[in-house]
Amino acid sequence: TAFEGRWHIFVAPFEYGRLGMPVRITEDRNSGLPRYYYSVWDHYLSPTWSPDSRELIVVSNRGRIYGSGGFWRMEARPSAEMRELWYEETTWKARPDWARDGRRVVYSGYHGRQWNQLWLMTGEGGDPIQLTYGEFDATNPRWSPDGNRIVFTVNSDCAPRDAECQGLPGGTALRIVNLPGGNRVTVRATRLTYARPHGTLDVTVTDSAGRVLPARVSVFDSAGKSHVPENAWRHGDEAFVRSERKFEYGYFHSEGHSVLDVPAGRYTVEVWKGPEFTVGRRIVTVGPEEVTRTNVPLRRIMDLPQAGWWGGDLHVHMNYGGHYRNWPAHLRRQAQAEGLHVVENLIVNKEQRIPDIAYWRPGIDPVSLRDFILAHAEEYHTSWWGHTALLGLREYFVLPNYVGYVNTAAGSLSPMNADIFDLAHSQGGLTGYVHPFDLRPDPFNANEAVRYEMPIDVALGKLDYFEVMGYSDHLITSEFWYRLLNCGFRIPAGAGTDAFPNYASLRGPPGLVRVYARTDGALDHSAWLNAIRAGRTFVTNAPIIGVGFQLGGAWYGIGDSVAIPAGEDTLRAQITLRSNTPVDHLELVHNGKVILELPLRGDRTRADTLVDVPVNGSGWYVVRAYANRPRLPVLDLYPFASTSPFYVTSGGQPIRSADDAAYFVKWIDRVMEEVEKHTGWNSATEKESVLERIAQARAEFVSRGGQASGR
Repeated sequence: TAFEGRWHIFVAPFEYGRLGMPVRITEDRNSGLPRYYYSVWDHYLSPTWSPDSRELIVVSNRGRIYGSGGFWRMEARPSAEMRELWYEETTWKARPDWARDGRRVVYSGYHGRQWNQLWLMTGEGGDPIQLTYGEFDATNPRWSPDGNRIVFTVNSDCAPRDAECQGLPGGTALRIVNLPGGNRVTVRATRLTYARPHGTLDVTVTDSAGRVLPARVSVFDSAGKSHVPENAWRHGDEAFVRSERKFEYGYFHSEGHSVLDVPAGRYTVEVWKGPEFTVGRRIVTVGPEEVTRTNVPLRRIMDLPQAGWWGGDLHVHMNYGGHYRNWPAHLRRQAQAEGLHVVENLIVNKEQRIPDIAYWRPGIDPVSLRDFILAHAEEYHTSWWGHTALLGLREYFVLPNYVGYVNTAAGSLSPMNADIFDLAHSQGGLTGYVHPFDLRPDPFNANEAVRYEMPIDVALGKLDYFEVMGYSDHLITSEFWYRLLNCGFRIPAGAGTDAFPNYASLRGPPGLVRVYARTDGALDHSAWLNAIRAGRTFVTNAPIIGVGFQLGGAWYGIGDSVAIPAGEDTLRAQITLRSNTPVDHLELVHNGKVILELPLRGDRTRADTLVDVPVNGSGWYVVRAYANRPRLPVLDLYPFASTSPFYVTSGGQPIRSADDAAYFVKWIDRVMEEVEKHTGWNSATEKESVLERIAQARAEFVSRGGQASGR
C-alpha cells in the first residue's frame, strides 16, 4: 500500500541479501463503480509468478462491484496489459499459486458453498475443478517444486485416520495433499528448540469463594508481546493506543485454568470477565526450567442476574470468514468467559454465501444452559437502507438476506427494511438497527448521500430497538437517538459488538458491548426479548448504572412511563454507578441535553447519588457514564454506558421538538432523492410502493412539527 494507501503489485530485485528499489507495475485506476464495501479504486492482491518469472497471476476487482475480485494475468512490468482468466468470489482467501509446470494453478475458493476449499485451474483459466472437500476452510495453498504435493492451511478437526494429527478443534494446522492420490498428512512440530531459557506459567482464575472461573486472559512480557497456551485460540485486538503500546492487545479465553510455556522473564497477567467483576492483574516472574503458579481472584462488583438483569450481546457472527472454525459449544465457552448470559448469533451473507446458515433454527440452540442462551438470529444485510437485526424468528430465515446489491438479481431497493420488519413481526420477531454512526450524519450537507432508512421505520412504527452501542461511536450514535426520542418516539437501547469470534485479529470479542435486560426472574429467551421491547434495558462495555425515579410518591424504573397533571413537579432520581474501570462523566440527560453532571470522586469507579430535578413539561430521561479516552482491557473506543429512557407525560402533552422533526423531514427528502435516481427496480410498481411508504413517514414527522427549512 505504499502508493496512495491502495493495494498494488510491486516488483523489486533481491540480491546479496538486500531488497532493491520496488517498482509499481499495476495501474492506479478509478473504477467509477458504486462499490459498497470497497474503494472505488481497483485493488491488486496475491501475486504468483509464472515458472519463467516473466508473468504474474493476481487477484483484482477490476470491473467488479462486490467482493475481492477474479484472477488476472499480466506480464511483470509496469503498464502491462491485464486479461481476466476467471471470475469467482473467494472472500479474500484465493492466494493462487502457479505450479512449476506452468499449466496448473491452485487457489482457495468456495464456489457456491459455505467453506473455502482448494481448486485447480489452468494458467489460461478454463473451468476449475475441486481438489479438497470438507466442512472447514482449506486455504493458503503452495505447490511442491515437483508438482506432486500441495501444502495448505486447514481449520478443521483432525482427519479421522490421521494418527499424527495434534491439531486443535477449529484451530489452524498445516496439511499436505498428494497429487494424484489425495492422501492428506498433517505437518506437526516434533521438537521445539528454544532461543532462550524457558519456564512454565500456571494461571488460575477464581471467584471470592475460590471457585474456578472462566475468563478472558492476557499475558504480556516486558516488551508487550502476548503469550497464549498451546491449546488456545490466539486473539489480537486492534483497539489499542499506538503511542502507549507496541503491539495489539492479545488474549485467549480460559476455562479458568491455563498453562503457558514462556521464555523466562517478567510477565503481566490481566483477567477480564465482563462488567460484573473486577479486573484481575498480577505481575509474575518465571524462572528457567521452573513452574510458576499464580492465582488471579476476581471480586464480583454486582450480581445483576440475582437482581433480575441478564446481559447479552445482540450482534455476534460465529463464523464470518475468519481464521478459525467456530461452533456453538465453543462460542458458548467464549461468551461465558466474557461473562455473557445471552448471545444472538446473527447469521448473514459474506459476499455470496451465508457461512452459518446450517445452524439456523427457531428457538434456542441445544448448547444453551440454565444461565446461558445461544440463539441463531439474522442480520438483514442491505447495502442501501442500513443493516438490521431480526431476533426471535419462529418460522423461517428471511431470504435472499440482502437487497440493493447493484449488478445482482437483488439490485432493486424493494423490499425496504420496513417490509422485512413486517415479515419478522409476522413470525414473532424483534427488529433493530445495528452499528449506526462513527461520524455525525448531516442531511443538510449536499455532498453527503443519505440512504439510511431507520427514521422512516421509526415513523412507520416498525422498529423495536436501536443499537445505541455497537461497532460505532456511542456518543455520536446517542445524539441521533436523542433526536428521535425528542420527536416523541419510544425506542429502547440495545447493544451488539458485531463480533467475529472466529478471527485471530479484529475488533472485539463477544460481549465487548452488551445490553442488560430486566426480566425479574429466571433466564428465559422470550422474556428477555420482551424486556428489550419494553425498554427495560441499559447498555454498557464496563460501567453498571442503576436508576430509580420517584414522581408523585411512586417509584419507577428504566423503561417505565408516567403521566402527571400539568404544572410544576419534582422528579427524584436515585442513581448508582459501579465500574471496574474509571469513568470521567456521570450525567443525567433530559430531552437530549445534559442537565446534571454528577460527582465522581476517588478512583471514579463508583457513585451513589440522590438528586431532585424540576419537571416543567413532558420529556424523557436517561443516565449515561463514559470516559474521555480508551482504557484497557475495555477493548472499545472508550468506556460507556447508558440507560434506556424513563418517560414523563405532563398534562397530556406529547414530547415534541420541531427542530428535530425538521431534521428528519430533511433526512427523508434526501432519501427520496436517492430513491428517485436508482435504476435497479424490477418494476415501476416497486418504486411507487417504496416512495409511498417514505411519503407516509415524512408526513408523520411533519405532523410532529417538522419543516425542512432549518437545521
